[in-house]
Amino acid sequence: MDKQYKLGVFYGLSAYLIWGVLPIYWRQLQHVDAMEILASRFLWSVVFVFLLLLGTGKLKVFVEETKAIFSTWKTSICMILAAITISFNWGIFIWAVEVGRIVETSMGYYINPLVSVLFGMLFLHEKLDRLQTLAVACAAVGIGVIVVKNGSLPWVSVSLAATFALYGLLKKLIKAQALTSIMLETLLISPLMLFYLYYLGQHGGNVYQSCDKSTFFYLMGAGIATATPLLFFTGCAKLLPLYMVGFMQYIAPSITLLIGIFMYGEAFTLTHAVAFGCIWLGLIFFTISQLRRI
Repeated sequence: MDKQYKLGVFYGLSAYLIWGVLPIYWRQLQHVDAMEILASRFLWSVVFVFLLLLGTGKLKVFVEETKAIFSTWKTSICMILAAITISFNWGIFIWAVEVGRIVETSMGYYINPLVSVLFGMLFLHEKLDRLQTLAVACAAVGIGVIVVKNGSLPWVSVSLAATFALYGLLKKLIKAQALTSIMLETLLISPLMLFYLYYLGQHGGNVYQSCDKSTFFYLMGAGIATATPLLFFTGCAKLLPLYMVGFMQYIAPSITLLIGIFMYGEAFTLTHAVAFGCIWLGLIFFTISQLRRI
């Protein structure tokens, strides 16, 4: 195993381990409203990524890539939509963790690669092979089991999967380095988030007007918690073959599932077991399909 491969594995494991344990981080802010956490995540991400751009000497690259992105309507709209989409994804995830629905977030990120394949077929006219079709069908059956048993769609899981898949689809149409993408996505939404905190401050108070030091540092750390795994993932994607990156993407939802069940005592019923079983079967078919393309 060469050094580049080992480094890629290290980057990948670091990214997915951080993503996997993020629910623990957000639970430390359970006493803060989810929207205020989301606002802080955007604002502190801008600060942290700006410092990274400055420290790595990539500020000029950021300016050049930003000009290129906003030089056409197509890429401009894609970037704005990507920022809006990731806002919903982050917001739903933070809210779900706060209210004790971590298991559902795990299901969402298991489903995500299958939804991405489906979006590729619908929007990019990519063809699904038999195994991919079977994989998507298995995921649909898994969701159907929950709908039939509980009488409602597992909207947290479906929303997380759909928004992240859409985000990935939009990012395919934008050529930019990871730091540029993160900076632009957070910068576009930050004025709205800043206004939201200001509005709260004028009508009853926001979290920053009353929080203790511990809460403040957790909110400030949201920027680091957001950008760091994305940077690790970028390094991983550059150094490892795609199939290896594909295998590793299941680490995060697996950790999240275990955290939800064993750390926070969330229910894992027979219905969950059947639904997850169908989804895992679908992921096996999907993985085999990917391996055949190597």
